Amino acid sequence: MNLPNKITIARILFIPVFLIFLLAPIPLGEVQIKGIDIPNAHFIAAILFIIASTTDGLDGYYARKYNLITDLGKFLDPLADKLLVAAALIALVQLEIVPSWIAIIILCREFAVTGLRLIAVKEGIVIAASNFAKWKTRIQIISISALLLHNVPFSYIGVPFDILSLWLAMFITLLSGWDYFVKNKHIILSSM
Repeated sequence: MNLPNKITIARILFIPVFLIFLLAPIPLGEVQIKGIDIPNAHFIAAILFIIASTTDGLDGYYARKYNLITDLGKFLDPLADKLLVAAALIALVQLEIVPSWIAIIILCREFAVTGLRLIAVKEGIVIAASNFAKWKTRIQIISISALLLHNVPFSYIGVPFDILSLWLAMFITLLSGWDYFVKNKHIILSSM
């Protein structure tokens, strides 16, 4: 297994650790940032989420730089992103930070595109992440990071960046899902 794929698998393995800090009742006190109290466990979870998210660019960089692009990597990389985002969204719904209907819309798109990829694999085609989907993932990660950090530092200036970015993430997620299905409708039609 090459280095980029190992990095991707490490990103997947980071998810349970992130969830333990975010959801387990760990009494670690609070940190105050710009007048906002954030539980230390949530702050640590946010840092872990951001670290795991940044590895997405790292594995892609190494794969392209050293010509280590594999079909496994094309499949695992977007899957790791989806698992990380799904875990974070579901946890944020449980914490009553994200409305469940927004999380459901985002997750339904993720499952639908994964289903499309599975149909494509059966046809011998690997659908790599599009540039539009990469932007979708970046916006989702920025939004989730802002939500995990309780909108710091934007709360200091009164801008609800976390909520605005969540709405933007939902909108871009829907558009990128539409884009996948329009560009790959031949795969669905050939499998009927």
